[in-house]
Amino acid sequence: MMYRTLKSAAGPLALGGLALAAMSFPALAQDSAEAAPEFASASETAFIFNTLLFLMGGFLVMWMAAGFAMLEAGMVRTKNVSMQLLKNVALYSIAGIMYWVVGYSLMYVDVSNYIGTFAPYSWPAAGTANEGDYSVASDWFFQMVFVATAASIVSGTLAERIKLWPFLIFVVVLTGFIYPIAGSWKWGAGWLDAMGFQDFAGSTLVHSVGGWAALAGALLLGARNGKFASDGKVTPIPGSNMALATLGTFILWLGWFGFNGASQLTMGTNADASDISRIFANTNLAAAAGVVAALILTQILYKKVDITFVLNGALAGLVSITAEPLTPSPFMAIVIGAIGGVIVVLTVPLLDKLKIDDVVGAIPVHLIAGIWGTLAVPLTNSGASFGVQIVGIVAYGVFTFVVSFVVWMILKATMGLRVSPEDEMSGLDVAEVGVEAYPEFMPMHGR
Repeated sequence: MMYRTLKSAAGPLALGGLALAAMSFPALAQDSAEAAPEFASASETAFIFNTLLFLMGGFLVMWMAAGFAMLEAGMVRTKNVSMQLLKNVALYSIAGIMYWVVGYSLMYVDVSNYIGTFAPYSWPAAGTANEGDYSVASDWFFQMVFVATAASIVSGTLAERIKLWPFLIFVVVLTGFIYPIAGSWKWGAGWLDAMGFQDFAGSTLVHSVGGWAALAGALLLGARNGKFASDGKVTPIPGSNMALATLGTFILWLGWFGFNGASQLTMGTNADASDISRIFANTNLAAAAGVVAALILTQILYKKVDITFVLNGALAGLVSITAEPLTPSPFMAIVIGAIGGVIVVLTVPLLDKLKIDDVVGAIPVHLIAGIWGTLAVPLTNSGASFGVQIVGIVAYGVFTFVVSFVVWMILKATMGLRVSPEDEMSGLDVAEVGVEAYPEFMPMHGR
């Protein structure tokens, strides 16, 4: 009823207005089409998403530096916490500079099978449109944060008895030369890449390299005072703060999604985005399986659950899946991660029998689980072979261990590696740093 009244009242005037509007519509549509924004091409859109993947993955991996700092701060005694925090801030900074000075070029620029170019790296000037599939600086940034991870592994193993400056000098050599040269063999399209060696995100290239360097240093440095008795008995030295260690583990777990996920290197297609999602899921499953395996096995072996084993079980699961996080099924991701957790529980007592003192358990987590993860690649990736994987593992192990051992020996002969027994007793916060992390709890500097 109301509709009819309004319609009749409108009369011819309203109809004329409608006709005028209809006549002008094509012109309005044309103006709208001319004003429509220009959209990026498919290739440019892919460039933007690839670059974003590198930057987001890069800052997640950078956040792992905080994870290592918290993990190590919790695993050492209160008298050595400031030293560990200082080492982690310093090693990340040194790694970033050295990877620009020479590291990236050695790893990626004009690699001739075994080594790249000795030169600083640079990227296009501001406002310049970059060529290729992603921006140059985003690639450098993503690759740079990886190298600091290898140095952090060394820091944790040698904690509580190494001097600051010899350690930092070794970091210069490791991040500027050892890691980049070794990395060029696979990721720089060197000789191992030509053989078909597979290491998706660095179980061997990053984690085992750090583990081998740490092992060489631990053998020359020796164990902490009081760790091993003359009769061979092992004296446990508990860490100071399991809350910090747990926080560090969760930060590392989070950062690993950038570590593995962004190693897909491209996010410009449906398939790439789907694969990145699959990598995230497999990475999480492997870490969770490492936790559960360590949880159950420590209960069976020791009748109580050791939280340090459980935390390292998560990290070992992450290291294990890093060599190939894309191709495993969910079930295989769980199996690979669980075996990593078992490796930690079984390897830590083995190191004690060998009188190798690894404060945070980095050698079982990063070296041994890294080897396992690299060996596991052919189980799910038909493009990999056990023979070539073993060649890569041996090549990285021999090169990194021998060169690291020589560098550690030179440092030991020239500067000395180890603090004095008195400084070790009072703590490195007092002896090397001058700032105690917990001064109110340490009146005697002996805790």
